[in-house]
Amino acid sequence: MEQRDSDVVTAHTSSRIAAFAASLSLNDIPAAVSDRARHLMLDALGCTLASCEEDFARIYAAAISELAGPTSGTTGRVVIGHRLRLPMREAALLNGILAHGLDFDDTHITGIAHLSVAILPAVLALAAEHRLSGREALLAYITGLEVGSRLAAAAPGLFHDSGFHPTITVGVFAAAVACAKLLGLEEREIDRTQGFALSMTGGTLQFVEDGAWTKRMHPGWAASSGITCAILARQPIPTPRKVYEGRFGLFRAFLGEERMRKVNLAGITLDLGSQWLLMGIGVKPFPVCHFNHSCADAAIALHKRLAERGLDLRRVRRIEAHVPEGVMESVCVPIAAKRSPTTNYEAKFSMHYAVACSLLRGHLGLADLVPEAIIDPQVTALMRMVECVPDPTSTFPRYYTGEVVLFLDDGTTLAHREDINRGHAERPLDSATIRSKYRANASRAFQPARISALEEFILSIDAHDDIQTLDPLVVAEDKSSYACNEGTHS
Repeated sequence: MEQRDSDVVTAHTSSRIAAFAASLSLNDIPAAVSDRARHLMLDALGCTLASCEEDFARIYAAAISELAGPTSGTTGRVVIGHRLRLPMREAALLNGILAHGLDFDDTHITGIAHLSVAILPAVLALAAEHRLSGREALLAYITGLEVGSRLAAAAPGLFHDSGFHPTITVGVFAAAVACAKLLGLEEREIDRTQGFALSMTGGTLQFVEDGAWTKRMHPGWAASSGITCAILARQPIPTPRKVYEGRFGLFRAFLGEERMRKVNLAGITLDLGSQWLLMGIGVKPFPVCHFNHSCADAAIALHKRLAERGLDLRRVRRIEAHVPEGVMESVCVPIAAKRSPTTNYEAKFSMHYAVACSLLRGHLGLADLVPEAIIDPQVTALMRMVECVPDPTSTFPRYYTGEVVLFLDDGTTLAHREDINRGHAERPLDSATIRSKYRANASRAFQPARISALEEFILSIDAHDDIQTLDPLVVAEDKSSYACNEGTHS
């Protein structure tokens, strides 16, 4: 039967999400939630700026510029950290790639999805295109974060188990609802927006086997698709109704019937508007896969303990990393590849590298992901000692637990365990730490005055009547020498 625009919206999950999104106002959002959202925005922008000088940024920018076709260098939407401007959807695509490119961006811990990098590029591009206010952009961003958090949390770990990346499988819906909210769509139209998103989603995890760069594209595609879905939904085009629970809906199509039984469909809309699952989004302390973080922190603790006891790393004979069984496919195998990464992207998804680097150096930052740091003979030797062991006591996916055990030459052992990963909602990075992380990341592209001005703008974004006033604060500085800023698409 043909769907008519006059049909009464039925009580499917998508319609309940639509009702929530259509009615939400900033006055409904607790101050703590709004404050957290602003800091997540700031963190995402810092991660985007930190990508500016990377090879992938230059290469993706060239490809997407070609897709965009000839365009004026002074029109279109700004590409963050560049002097490049692109049409709205291409700008959202490239900004999403840049934001996620270093794998330093936020993660919904339970849902294992990177949400800000799928939503924020879409919101900023669409809001600037229509000269909307900072209040409208903030509200749309929060709406998308909450929807994405609930969709991801309904299937914790299940998308990964099925070989799909929830950053895009869920992120498309989150970005689409955010864009629909930004455009002021009515409830039926927001419902239709999700129907379009069902045809735009995808994204497999095949990249983990060889460090491929396609993962970087996932949030950008979600952002660009979200804009597309919202604009299409303004027209009375029939779309699927049972978007999430249907025979070929999101969860059943991507997870299969057996895993579908584990999906908490009711939880997606339970207490929607009164309980804020976006508060479960964690900010990363390390620029590597979130699954590696607890073991990295454990190895750093052991680095300090060895130093305090005057023990030399040469006394270590074997290293065990106790990890959740559900993450081993992503960061522990194939063993040969994980023990010998050759690129920074391979290193980001290697538990062996995270442990070896953290144990040797006592830190794991962007400087530890350059080629010379990855192939350091001392790190290479330690990686060969690392054995990943499934941890039967892990509470994953609630917590990304990790333990590192050192076996010394005299038969003694040293161990450190992290039961709750740093950055988790129950062990969050505080606002001051997030701001410090932003400043360090932004310093790779901007001078201190610009860094401070951008920080002030984002933390008071609702005070700005036109989001386009953000553009001068994110465009590349004239004196920048970064390769990705050399020239303007024209």
